[in-house]
Amino acid sequence: MATTTRNGGTNGAANKGNKFANAGAAAGGFVGALGGSFVPPVNVTVNNHKNGARGAGGRSHAESLLPAPEFTSPAQVRNYCNTLRAAAVTLSIEVAMGAEILKGVLAAVPDPDGRAFGSRVRAAKVARKMQRSADALRDAAKNAAACYAVFQQEYEEEIQRVRHRARKPQQPVMNWAQQ
Repeated sequence: MATTTRNGGTNGAANKGNKFANAGAAAGGFVGALGGSFVPPVNVTVNNHKNGARGAGGRSHAESLLPAPEFTSPAQVRNYCNTLRAAAVTLSIEVAMGAEILKGVLAAVPDPDGRAFGSRVRAAKVARKMQRSADALRDAAKNAAACYAVFQQEYEEEIQRVRHRARKPQQPVMNWAQQ
């Protein structure tokens, strides 16, 4: 995965671990950009997966932001919910930024009837629908996190039963070499 900016630079190694790392930076850049204009910094993320299709699902990562919906372990449930939450948060930020940009661009279009503030009113009506989409994505992120929390509560007994069997308490080990 390499992050390519509008200027053409790449930053593949620095962003290897977290593909949603630029969401906060993008939001911060957007807030700073509101003071002068409606042009926030733009980051384009390019994913390069050479291995093609994914496991039993058969879908490549380019087709889906989420892992395959295989829920055969608590780790897979957690991974799916966390990935869904992260994607929804990132998309929510991007859609909210898009709504503000759309509002600013449409407000510059003159009102055909010449009404005072008519262009701003029309722009707000249009952008409000996109803002609602951003709110729905934010709610999807909350519900994804809540899904895993409820899973842990409802299946606590099964999880604890396996967890106790899997991990035996370790005795403290004396390290004689460290003096």
